[in-house]
Amino acid sequence: MEFGAHLPLMDFGGNPYTFGHLAAYTDTAARLGFSALSVNDHVVFSVPWLDGPTALAAMVEHSGTMTLATTVSLPVIRGPVPLAKTLAAIDRLSDGRLIAAVGAGSSEKDFECVGLGFAERWARLDESIHVLRALWRSEAMPFVGRFYSTEGVVLDPTPARPGGPPIWVGSWGSKAGLRRTARSADGWLASAYNTTPTQFGEAWAHLCELLPVYGKDPATFSNALATMWFYITDDPTEADHVMRQRIAPTIHRPEEVLRDRLPVGPAELFAEKLSAFSRAGVQRVFVWPVADEAHQLELFWNTVPPAITV
Repeated sequence: MEFGAHLPLMDFGGNPYTFGHLAAYTDTAARLGFSALSVNDHVVFSVPWLDGPTALAAMVEHSGTMTLATTVSLPVIRGPVPLAKTLAAIDRLSDGRLIAAVGAGSSEKDFECVGLGFAERWARLDESIHVLRALWRSEAMPFVGRFYSTEGVVLDPTPARPGGPPIWVGSWGSKAGLRRTARSADGWLASAYNTTPTQFGEAWAHLCELLPVYGKDPATFSNALATMWFYITDDPTEADHVMRQRIAPTIHRPEEVLRDRLPVGPAELFAEKLSAFSRAGVQRVFVWPVADEAHQLELFWNTVPPAITV
């Protein structure tokens, strides 16, 4: 199991949103040996949320050799052509280190603010993936769909990676989402606060059955688990405070669900959860500390991976 670090873009209380804060966090992740650095995406949210692609681009110089990933970016909200331009630039500036995970978006507010219908998000996402591939591959035929067209559009400069970054699809594990992933993606991105090890294992097994239908090999198909918010502490009072005052008011899930799915408490709790996910087939986990971010990355790296059992 590999580990990536989410940039702390979301305000769980006290996030300073400075370049120095993000740079120190990224430097820590690179020094410790995290394999990837990721950002996700909202335009508007219930708490302040720093723009993901901008933050990722700003951290290229600090990211060392880490893979850069969007987990996820929103081509429907941002527009697939502008997003293709942005991600191509990040891939070029990072010498081809980008993974472009995309999703439809789960917030109706994001759709309202850009004047799009929430009900169209899945059809638009399907077309958006075609747009990204058409623009990133110089030999590709133009894509013409119901919502988007790349006819007459030339993206220049192109990504550093030939053919563009691999495109992963974010899905919480629905059958429709897994079919879309098998059909259109180079990898699957699941959500830590929307699944359990058992649910992930069942979805992964189903996806592995679907992949050969689309000419893809389950043995080489990638997966990862994103938005693994965490806080390591042996103090039950502190753990309860972090859950009640930071996480529960921010994440739109019942508190009992969040307590079950997110590791807030001793490092042993986190190791047990990741051990279960590893046995279920998870290849990479993107962790996201909700406070004291750089120090929590250190705690995680030094205490959790050594205790994982498979």
